[in-house]
Amino acid sequence: MNHLPKQHSSTHCGQFGLLPTTRREMLKGTCLGFGSLALGRLLGRESAGSGAVASSPEATTLSHFSPRAKNVIFLFMGGGPSQIDTFDPKPELTRLDGQETPESIRKLFKRTATMGNGTRKLMGSPFRFQRYGESGLPVSDLLPAIAHHVDDLCVIRSMQHDTSIHMPGEYVMTTGTIVGDRPSLGAWVTYGLGSENRELPEYIVFGSPPRPTYSAGFMPALYQGTSITAEGIPHLQMPWGVSASGRRRQLDFIGQMNRLHRDRVDVGNTELEARIRSYELAFRMQVAAPEAFDTSRETMATKRMYGIGGGATHNVGMQCLLARRLVERGVRFIQLYVDGWDSHSDLKGGHQGCADRSDRPIAGLLTDLKQRGLLDSTLLVWGGEFGRTPGAEKGNGRDHSPGGFTVWLAGGGVKGGQVIGKTDPVGYTAIERPIHPNSLHATILHALGLEQEKVTFRHNGRDEIPTFISSEVVYDAFA
Repeated sequence: MNHLPKQHSSTHCGQFGLLPTTRREMLKGTCLGFGSLALGRLLGRESAGSGAVASSPEATTLSHFSPRAKNVIFLFMGGGPSQIDTFDPKPELTRLDGQETPESIRKLFKRTATMGNGTRKLMGSPFRFQRYGESGLPVSDLLPAIAHHVDDLCVIRSMQHDTSIHMPGEYVMTTGTIVGDRPSLGAWVTYGLGSENRELPEYIVFGSPPRPTYSAGFMPALYQGTSITAEGIPHLQMPWGVSASGRRRQLDFIGQMNRLHRDRVDVGNTELEARIRSYELAFRMQVAAPEAFDTSRETMATKRMYGIGGGATHNVGMQCLLARRLVERGVRFIQLYVDGWDSHSDLKGGHQGCADRSDRPIAGLLTDLKQRGLLDSTLLVWGGEFGRTPGAEKGNGRDHSPGGFTVWLAGGGVKGGQVIGKTDPVGYTAIERPIHPNSLHATILHALGLEQEKVTFRHNGRDEIPTFISSEVVYDAFA
């Protein structure tokens, strides 16, 4: 598991103009209408060779031990949802509404990026909490649909890191460090396990902004996430006037020419051999991907469950439904991005708008996975880059707070109906079982049957691991 995958050159599409004079020019010029990101990954996965952990992302490597989960869906709440207005109720905060933070609570604060905000007057939650399920876990009325799934949720209330800035916060939650120069967790998972589906990208990202939250970092670009919309992978349709049989003849002709060149000049050129095979793989994707993103055969009841059909829930509902369809087809890691949680003012209105878009679709995803027997093998992770302060900002908003915030896990062998960790009486900082994002990543890898120290990549003379340095696995999150 510690070999260095072979580096390979990236591929891009050129424009047809003058006739190509060399085999390489022809390869560069033959775009064939595929999406550049997806095709680039497909080209790369064929040329990774036997040095990669999974030999190539098409292969499936045996886990280090019996996995609880086969797939991950990371529901990323961009902007920072407030823990004290969702899953971490604070009656003391309600009692102290409008007052300064008492010294008895302030002395509990650790040195975090939000220490200075401890001087702001406290603001009680505008949302009402209620206990749900057999476990009786409390959830605010902001998320009434997800609340009915609390017996499947492991709520971690003590997430903690050291940056209160959005982008570094996103980086640490998705890559493990605030710099954003390391591979994302999805890239590590792909590198470590490979894919169960030879026709689709193994790491798909919905709606994420163009930041390194799904990059391959210092690993080959083939492990980077493929960013798409709810409409699917762009440029996959056959060009106008090109039939499937015509494309087949075109690929056969290109393959014949490449093989002739290989046999005459480039015997043993694995890069050329990989590119020959890549056209076949891309052709298979043109056939498979449209079917995967075609929701026309889903029942109206299923679409209503996700909130599809117009209104605030439609877009996130489509992403969640497609996530389920991709899990069914063996896509290893799926990341959804729901932004808008950054409520510096009008916390109630801002958070309500985000909840209106995402609560019903995410609950629908949980229900659908469970009904289809997929929840046991699919790990869901919900959370943002940090939480929000109990102190008021701009009268009725909350500032960023990385000192103690909430994520939850579901499925994938998780023990639901439980809470791990604790924040202080008003919710500023973790005072029991602080958990760094690297430990969250180690826990996700563990669910997939991967030991963080055994998934290594040689970079600048160092055997890098997904968690940067060995981190705690939260074993009690699992049944």
